This record gives sequence, C-alpha cells and structure tokens, in this order.
Amino acid sequence: MTPLDDRGLTLGDGLFETVLALDGVLVGVAAHLDRMAQGCAVLGLPMLDRGRAQAEMQASLAGVGSHARVAVRLTLTAGSGGRGLDRLTSPSPRLFATAAPAPAPAGPARLLVSTVRRNAASPTSRLKSLSYLDNVLARREASGGGCDEAVMLNAAGEVACAAAANIFWLREGRIFTPALACGVLAGTMRARVMAASAAAGVQVIETHGDLVELEAASAAFLTNALIGVRPVERVGTTAFDPSALVQRLADAVA
Repeated sequence: MTPLDDRGLTLGDGLFETVLALDGVLVGVAAHLDRMAQGCAVLGLPMLDRGRAQAEMQASLAGVGSHARVAVRLTLTAGSGGRGLDRLTSPSPRLFATAAPAPAPAGPARLLVSTVRRNAASPTSRLKSLSYLDNVLARREASGGGCDEAVMLNAAGEVACAAAANIFWLREGRIFTPALACGVLAGTMRARVMAASAAAGVQVIETHGDLVELEAASAAFLTNALIGVRPVERVGTTAFDPSALVQRLADAVA
C-alpha cells in the first residue's frame, strides 16, 4: 500500500506511462521507458531502473487473465518526503504497475472543444506527470457534452492536443500536428505516425494552428499508445469525411 506521505499522492510528484499489451507482449515499451527516463531527468529524480520497470509491467499482466488487449500503467512517484514542497536530499522513488483490459475504441471519435486551456509554458505540459487534473476536467467536459474526447487549446488559442491523445489533421495532401512548443506531450504513437507518414512520402508539418485551421481540414485523427490511430468524425459542429490516408496510417502502425 502506498504510504499517506507519498509525494505522488500528496503533490502529484511523479510520472506515469500507459503501455499496450497484446497477447501478453508489451508494445513499444522501449519508447515509453525512454520518455519516463527523460521525465526523471527533468524532475530531478534518480535514474529509472528500466529492468525493474519492465519486470513490474510484465508481472501486472498476471492479474488480468486471458484478455488479448490490456492497458498496463507504470507509475513512478518521488517517494515519501515529509511535509511541504521540498523533497528529501536523496529521494527513494516508488515504482509499480497495474493492468486492466483495454478494448479497442469503437468507430470514429466525436470531439468537443474544451474550455480548459493547456499551459504551454509549464514544463509538465510535455511530461506524463501525475498532475493530470486539467486533462481529467477536459475529458469530463467532453463526456458531459456527449463526446468521446476534448480538443485542448493553449493560452494563445493554438490547438495543442486532446485530453489523452495527440491530434493530427489533413489538408491538401499534407498532415499537420501541433508543435511540441504548443504544450504538447511527445506521444510515442505520434512519433510512430510521423515516421510512417515520412516513409509513405507524406509531409508532416508541426504547426502553431488555431481552431479555424483544424476546422478547415479535410480529415483529422487522434493517436495514442492504446488507440493507435483513431479517425475523428467531428469537432463541435464541423464534420470530417473518412480518409483513405488515415486508414493507411492506422494499418501501418497497428
């Protein structure tokens, strides 16, 4: 049991990763561990024990039975640290993993533009930190509006991401996605999609685009490690048509 003075519990001081397991095999785990290790460096936490992390994730799969598709969450906290904001001089992080069935999403996504803004100036906007309340509130707002996901803009009004996914859109044969400087997490599936697009000879442009630019697109899609590539049906009242290119990218990274 996590102690009541754990900094992940009391302050959100820590990181997490969510990895897809297919038939017991962790998909793209190296990229997830790379990102967590980079996050440890940013937060000033000790070096990630990659071997233990992978062992914890693999062990967590024993608790979900024979499900073919499983989400494995790896959590790293800064450990116990006394009262207040300051950590111990030599923190002892806690590392553990949990797993749960993760059915593939059904059909294209409907998106609502959230009133919750992404803070592009915050270092945590580019980390999978345990402080995820803005994303929780954005997803709650989308669910309350009958939608699957939320589009999050940053303080400058630029499209940043979805609550739990990166976002891409198509226009005139090119693919656009928000630049990391917009307050975007460098998603593992985002990187795979960009590589697959380049391999297919399709230009990907990292942009500082606003909602008008997104709504003018011919198609859009979301990406993360669990959903892969999921087409977007509509953003607010703006509808998108199915795209053969989006389906090809989905097949390429499946």
